[in-house]
Amino acid sequence: MRFAIFLPPDASKANPVPVLYWLSGLTCTDENFMQKAGAFKKAAELGIAIVTPDTSPRGDDVADDEGYDLGQGAGFYVDATQKPWSEHYHMYSYVLKELPQIIEKNFPVSGIKSVSGHSMGGHGALVIGLNNAEQYQSISAFSPIGNPMQSPWGKKALMAYLGNDFSTWKTYDACELLAQKMSGLPILVDQGDADEFMVEQLKPEQLLKAAETSGSSLKLRMQPGYDHSYFFISSFIDDHLEFHAKHLTV
Repeated sequence: MRFAIFLPPDASKANPVPVLYWLSGLTCTDENFMQKAGAFKKAAELGIAIVTPDTSPRGDDVADDEGYDLGQGAGFYVDATQKPWSEHYHMYSYVLKELPQIIEKNFPVSGIKSVSGHSMGGHGALVIGLNNAEQYQSISAFSPIGNPMQSPWGKKALMAYLGNDFSTWKTYDACELLAQKMSGLPILVDQGDADEFMVEQLKPEQLLKAAETSGSSLKLRMQPGYDHSYFFISSFIDDHLEFHAKHLTV
């Protein structure tokens, strides 16, 4: 597995810094956010490291699909249980356990972390953060697939990776998680109202409804005129970094 890391200038063994784990969307690699988001200046100012894993395992021996929304580049941040995916597709556990262990062993970072992401990665940030609230300080997302059990992208991925036992899908649906239990973590979600995927795939209104059901602290900001692109992310990434910085300084 590949990942990219940004370290602020003041990071050192004597001054380990907190980490924001960023999870990217469909078709992305570990490089997209680092090249396009424009996050380094603000992250350096705030003293936050950023880690961006790839969106799936890669290689000739790794299962794949002809569609852009399944297989390599589309791991969906789940632990697959169905063949042929179950051999390599364990993105949930990789982001939650293996990757932080590698980062904390090899770089001057603390164990204090938050999680964020875009689209499929926004879904990943939400479900990993909500399921493991004791390990994170805050969650944010841009245009997340908030209700994958009711989304074409989500249904395709969950059926392929997890099979037709729908009860197993709920672990990976932020709406299900938020509706069932109040989250103690602060959550920030930005959604562009000109996003072509908003109605069919993303369903931000269902995410907000689920949070209200449990009394969870989720702030949804609808951003007029913005679509699903990295222009949207780069326009508001400073806000998200400042949001996380408030909770990472513990």
